[in-house]
Amino acid sequence: MLGYIVRRLLLMIPTLGFISLISFVVIQLPPGNFLTSYVAGLAQQGITVDQAAIETLRQRYGLGQPLIEQYWKWISGIVLHGDFGQSFGWNVPVSSLLWDRVGMTFALAIATLFFVWAIAFPIGIYSAVKRYSIGDYVVTVIGFIGLAIPNFLLALLLMYFSFRWFGESVGGLFSSAYVNAPWSMARVLDFLSHLWIAVVVLGASGATALIRIMRANLLDELRKPYVVTARAKGLSELRLLFKYPVRLALNPFISTVGWILPELVSGSAVVSIVLGLPTTGPLLLTALTTQDMYLAGAMLLVISALTVIGTLISDILLVLLDPRISYE
Repeated sequence: MLGYIVRRLLLMIPTLGFISLISFVVIQLPPGNFLTSYVAGLAQQGITVDQAAIETLRQRYGLGQPLIEQYWKWISGIVLHGDFGQSFGWNVPVSSLLWDRVGMTFALAIATLFFVWAIAFPIGIYSAVKRYSIGDYVVTVIGFIGLAIPNFLLALLLMYFSFRWFGESVGGLFSSAYVNAPWSMARVLDFLSHLWIAVVVLGASGATALIRIMRANLLDELRKPYVVTARAKGLSELRLLFKYPVRLALNPFISTVGWILPELVSGSAVVSIVLGLPTTGPLLLTALTTQDMYLAGAMLLVISALTVIGTLISDILLVLLDPRISYE
């Protein structure tokens, strides 16, 4: 196992290097660049920029250099100095923008992961053990509704009813008094009081999907001969359930670690915009639309790193959980 982990860690280096190159090239594929978008925005406001000023900005941002030189300047700064470059649109170092948002996003991702597990694990087991019961049918109907409703629509409904019935806004992760306040116990408590709303919205569809997966996997395990043999030997139903079938049916829960972290960073952009969450999703969308290449490239690199790390963690946990799996 140790040799496998070392090999995977070593493979992460060329993998992330290749991903960074592809991402940087793809960001540059659309016609124009950040300067083109910037000048077009000024033109919409009635501001005219002369050619000399445009050329000065092009030299300042290094946009006149060949693509490979721009990439090498960016990636060498990351590897040698931990410098992700300067954001064109925000005119601040990318790292200062990135780590502020990544911290919020990571806290939201972990909370959502535990919420999904806490909901899907017991309900999935109940639905499988009590299959074709009234409770199973109710869970199935609710699950299908949860899968059918997009997350952003659920966010809009929650915001509407919260304001209509209670006169409260559920947007953001902080109250207005704590948005720019320094961290304190009061700000942490305010953050937790707003966090659950985003967690419920982001985790609803994932929880309903895992309920169906858990039910299907557990039903498959309960039909196998080892369950019949264990029951015939007098093993109690509760011990039998959790010692063998549930343990083997948990694989999809563990494998979610590999996708939920990057999914919440990139895939929740629409929900984050609707709820006004200070996460990386809206920032990535803005960077891509304005062709802020250093900011967009750094965020895509972080998403890729989270994907690789999450996949490695899930693979290791799967080996520890399921003795049938071996990476030797």
